Amino acid sequence: MERIQGKWIATLASIWIQCSSGSLYTFSIFSSALKSSQGYDQSTLDTVSVVKDVGATAGVLSGLLYSAVAVPHRSRRSSSCFLRGPWVVIAVGAIQCFTGYFFLWLSVAGVIPRQRVPLMCLFMFLTADAETFFNTANVVTAVHNFPDFSGTVVGIMKGFVGLSGAILIQIYQAIFKGNPASYLLMLMLVTTVNPLLLMCLVRIYNTKEGDEKKHLNGLSLVALVVAGYLMALIILENILTLQFPARLFTLVLLLLLLATPLAVAIKAQQSNFDGTSQTFLIEKNQLIDDPKQLDAEKIGKGQDPAGYHLVHSDAEQEKNTDDNRVLLQGENLNLLQAMGTCNFWCLFLAMACGMGSGLATVNNIGQIGGAFGYESFETSTLVSLWSIWNFLGRFGTGYVSDYFLHTRGWARPVFMVITLATMSIGHFVIASGMPGALYAGSVLVGISYGSQWSLMPTITSEIFGVQHLGTIFNTIGTAGPFGSYIFSVRVVGYIYDKEASADGNKCTGTHCFMVSFLIMASATLLGCFVALILFLRTKSFYNQVVLQRLQHPGRV
Repeated sequence: MERIQGKWIATLASIWIQCSSGSLYTFSIFSSALKSSQGYDQSTLDTVSVVKDVGATAGVLSGLLYSAVAVPHRSRRSSSCFLRGPWVVIAVGAIQCFTGYFFLWLSVAGVIPRQRVPLMCLFMFLTADAETFFNTANVVTAVHNFPDFSGTVVGIMKGFVGLSGAILIQIYQAIFKGNPASYLLMLMLVTTVNPLLLMCLVRIYNTKEGDEKKHLNGLSLVALVVAGYLMALIILENILTLQFPARLFTLVLLLLLLATPLAVAIKAQQSNFDGTSQTFLIEKNQLIDDPKQLDAEKIGKGQDPAGYHLVHSDAEQEKNTDDNRVLLQGENLNLLQAMGTCNFWCLFLAMACGMGSGLATVNNIGQIGGAFGYESFETSTLVSLWSIWNFLGRFGTGYVSDYFLHTRGWARPVFMVITLATMSIGHFVIASGMPGALYAGSVLVGISYGSQWSLMPTITSEIFGVQHLGTIFNTIGTAGPFGSYIFSVRVVGYIYDKEASADGNKCTGTHCFMVSFLIMASATLLGCFVALILFLRTKSFYNQVVLQRLQHPGRV
């Protein structure tokens, strides 16, 4: 039984769940069928897509549930109760996912009469909100299990979510090509059954097992290989017309690649059984590498309740602002305490600009391609490639920011500044309407968008702590749909319908989206400056607290 337990098996299960947790990134695959079957115009479809974005990022409930049933309490016995653990959060998400996709399939397939827009929005919300339960359970559990490499492990978890869109599209292309209704039925089954089969393996382990970085690098390599294979496959499908046997063969190869993390997990697990790692646990679930660190005086006087860093003296605290005093003392702030800081709102505003404009881009990429004269297969290619760029941003930024934090001491928010500036350039490129601009712009926007989803949870855990991480980062995540509503409905949808009114209900040409993307480029640039303010505010905190914790685990 021990062989199918442990933090590496939990990580493996989380990765496989994440592989089916980004189904809504394929919204463009069935959005046309949804639009035609329900008789929607572009603004109505954008309204439904915004509700999708609200559900996909409004994970406050999943965060609260995780804090209530999954975070270990002082009593280890209570944390092992049958009704406790991350699996509860995953189970709730699976139930919601089934309900939402089931009714969406019934509506698009014509099994039930055309539903009113608010009811369709409810179905979409249930489906989208379910994914926050999967992400919260897997990401927060991973941060608990690998606190010293949070950027890398969040990048892996978020990266596989980014790849999941391309993975699911490959299944669609191989089996259900040209039948969006059947694709919705497939999503209902895959996104429900897969999490239910694996959820009991996802657990929190307060252990340090050997060379964790080495094995995390192994998982990172697997993720890169899968991404490379998917990109090659997408390009091949764009050049050649693959017959059903060939499509089925490529799908089998993809599934075999997705099984390779099992080998990494088994190797990591085996190294632990061979006695190559040592683990020492102290009160309050603290982790240390050397039992000599059990100095009662240091624990009683020098560390905060979370056991991460020193509580400064009253004289030292007076030298800091209110926000910095909270940062230095509050490794584990709750949601209300975090919302009382300026840093929380800096993160929120930066994410509203970055995530909001990124969501508006991917939600309308099908319509943008149509306006720019792209064929339908090219639009599907763009959606698939978006998943690859999304993955590269999520995985790459998490890994790179971890590297520079550990080796150079770079405060992680500096990468948020860089990626938001890159996203602004991407929006300008798309607005230009030049040949190939949508391909080039979507690369920049997709990578930058994925980066925000990797950086934001990691920065949140470092600034506000891991105890209420699920609640806090999901609350900040609501900035995404907030920005998406403004950009998708009030900017993109409004301007598109206005331009299309002169030519019926369809707009063709670069002018259809030029103004919209210029507005989003300016807004993302604003987010870049807000992120710069966050970097300047937290630079000393990273030097004095975060780096000290990484260099001296269990004490500072």
